[in-house]
Amino acid sequence: MAIQPDPQSLAARRPFLTAFALSLGAAISLGLSRFSYALLLPPMRADLGWSYLLSGSMNTGNALGYFIGALVTPLLMRRYRAQTALVGGALLAGVIMMLSGLVVDANLLIVQRVLAGIASSFIFISGGVLAARLSMLHPQRAGLLIGIYYGGTGFGIALSALLVPLALSIASAHGAAHAWQWAWVALGAVCLLATLVMALPSARIDGTPSAPGAHGNFRLRPFAFGLAGYLMFGVGYIGYMTFVIALLKEQGMSASSITCFYLVLGLAVMASSRVWARMLDHFKGGQSMAILNGLLGLATILPALTAAPPLMFASGVLFGGIFLSLVASTTALVRHNLPAHAWSSGISAFTTVFALGQIIGPSVIGWIADGPGGLQRGLVFSALALFTGALLASRQRAL
Repeated sequence: MAIQPDPQSLAARRPFLTAFALSLGAAISLGLSRFSYALLLPPMRADLGWSYLLSGSMNTGNALGYFIGALVTPLLMRRYRAQTALVGGALLAGVIMMLSGLVVDANLLIVQRVLAGIASSFIFISGGVLAARLSMLHPQRAGLLIGIYYGGTGFGIALSALLVPLALSIASAHGAAHAWQWAWVALGAVCLLATLVMALPSARIDGTPSAPGAHGNFRLRPFAFGLAGYLMFGVGYIGYMTFVIALLKEQGMSASSITCFYLVLGLAVMASSRVWARMLDHFKGGQSMAILNGLLGLATILPALTAAPPLMFASGVLFGGIFLSLVASTTALVRHNLPAHAWSSGISAFTTVFALGQIIGPSVIGWIADGPGGLQRGLVFSALALFTGALLASRQRAL
């Protein structure tokens, strides 16, 4: 299927500008809505007396919402343009995050995380479909354009690294009873602002609803190894992104160094779109996913083996430079092996197993971290899941 765009459209004339605007969706979905929680976990845990199991359960709730959203999004996209799910989900995410600044009850906060996960899934799947359709207009730059979209998560992480400490500092200066609440409100407000910036450029991409029979063009069995490898990625990577800041704080790293660590991690995510673009274009099977899972396992196990700051920062750079490109590898796999009208269902299937892995990961790793060995042992489990994912993905063949 070839999309014939209006040559005067923004998507045709300014593909990189369009991709960068679209990447704000990924920034909202993951960088601001999900991964900012790593920065907020230590002050929330200290203030509210949470165990690591309960702390991890917050991101399990977020992943559960993401899973629900992954099931619902294809239905929405068969009735409405992809932009409806993208912009609507972003507005919903911003509002829900701001509401998190009004409560302290753990049950209500878990509900918030579930709802934010649903909204994030709406954004991420619809944005991935729009990025794939944008790449069809510029096939020579397809891998880079898709990578830019996913790299927007890095912008969200970097922004969180700067915004959360600032909000906590201002809240403490004003004698706030729960300083972390101010950070949630600030993050939600930034999400709403980013939605306004993203809305118009994203509207210039073909967002035509998927054909009613499109889901039937995606079969699970041919993608079994790729899906299994991606499931293990979901289990493994989320432990790092949930608990690594808490581990750095336990190891005595200063607040300014932790901010620099997360900022560098986010910048590495942004740079990764160019680093891995040619590989995503070249490999048609699961090779990219296998390579990236293996490298990610190495980045994840480093903090479990050492507290040396240079190696910790190396872990952050390596992790940031890989993990969203691994997500992009699934979009590339779908794009290489399915007709365009089945991309929505294909991306949704990978997102669903991703969400299942993330449901398992945080609570299991939190439970492990509450026992002997603490967070280091939890990250060893994460790394083993990623190495297993590499082996599984290596068996995925091009169709």
